Amino acid sequence: MSGTDYRESGVDLEEGGRATRLMAEAVRSTFDSRVLSDVGLFGGLFRADFPGVEEPVLVASTDGVGTKLKVASMAGSYGTVGMDLVNHCTNDILVQGARPLFFLDYIACGRLDAEVAADIVTGLAAACRENGCALLGGETAEMPGFYGSGDYDVAGTIVGVVDRGSVIDGSGISPGMRLIGLPSSGLHTNGYSLARKVLFGDSGLTVDSRPEGLDGVGVGEALLAVHRSYLGPVSRLLERPGMVRGLCHITGGGIPGNLGRILPEGCGAVVRTGWEEPAVFGLISRLGGVRRGEMFRAFNMGVGLIVVVPGGEEYETSMELLRGAGEAPFPCGSVVQGDGVRIEEGAV
Repeated sequence: MSGTDYRESGVDLEEGGRATRLMAEAVRSTFDSRVLSDVGLFGGLFRADFPGVEEPVLVASTDGVGTKLKVASMAGSYGTVGMDLVNHCTNDILVQGARPLFFLDYIACGRLDAEVAADIVTGLAAACRENGCALLGGETAEMPGFYGSGDYDVAGTIVGVVDRGSVIDGSGISPGMRLIGLPSSGLHTNGYSLARKVLFGDSGLTVDSRPEGLDGVGVGEALLAVHRSYLGPVSRLLERPGMVRGLCHITGGGIPGNLGRILPEGCGAVVRTGWEEPAVFGLISRLGGVRRGEMFRAFNMGVGLIVVVPGGEEYETSMELLRGAGEAPFPCGSVVQGDGVRIEEGAV
C-alpha cells in the first residue's frame, strides 16, 4: 500500500523548483555590487553603503496589487502585475523623498503554475531594474484549499533611503502654494472591485470587448495598463533642495483621500479639474451611472502623483524641469487656508 504524498494534497514541490529556476536570471539581473547574496538563500544580503548621504534614514512600505489580479487572470496575462507592484511601492516611498534600495516579493496561489510565477517575477525584475533597486528576495506559497486553482495574490515590500535633512513630510506646505499633477496611465492598482462590477458584472463586457468611448482599446488592455513610476521625473525636482514641499501618491481613496494626508494643520486644498482623463474612467462612469464625486473617491481620475511647490518662479521652474524629464505636468489647484480637499470642475 503506497502512502499519500505532498503532491496529492495539492502542493507540487517540483513545480516550485521549476518556477525558481525560470525566474532566477530575471532576479539576478537586478543585482548590483551591494547585493551580497544569490537566489535561493533564506535571507537577502545588502551592503549598507549610502555614498553622499550624511544621515541615512531607511523608508519602507508594503503593498499589493489587489483585484487587478482578477483582470490579469481573465486576460491570461500576468506579465505586467509585477511591474505594477514595484512601481506602486516605489511611489509610496518617493513621496517622502526616498530612493529605492531593494524589494521583496510574496506570491501566493492555490495551484502553482511555474510559467505564471515566472511571468510575475519577470515583471517585478523589469520594474526593479528601471527603478534602480535590487529584487533581493521573495517567497512563493502554494496554498490549496485557501486559494482556488488559478487564483494568485501578489504583495511586496520596498526599502529605500533618504538623507534625514531631505525628508519630505508636508510640514513645509503653506497656503498659496501650487499643486502640479502628473498623469496616470489609468486605474493603476486601485478601484478594480468597482471597475470589475460595472464593466464585467453589470455591463457584461469581457476583456476582449472594445466598447465605444474607449478609443479602440480593449477593456482588458485598458485595465491592465501599467501603474506608472514617477521616480525619474520627480528626481529632477529633488535635486533642487527645498523646491518640493510635498508629494502625494494618488492611490485608494483618490485625490480627496490622499492629498489630505500630507497637508499640515490649517491647510486645505482646492483641486480644479481640467486635465485629460483616461477614457476608461468615462466608460465606468457612463455604464455604471457612477456619480462624479464617487469616481473621485474610488479612482485617481488621471492624476497619479501631486507635487506641492511654492508659486511664482519656483512653480515655473518645476514645470520646466518636469517637462525636460519627459513628463507632461499640469496645474491642478492650490493650497488654501482651512482644512479638507475640495474638487471643483474646470481648469486652473
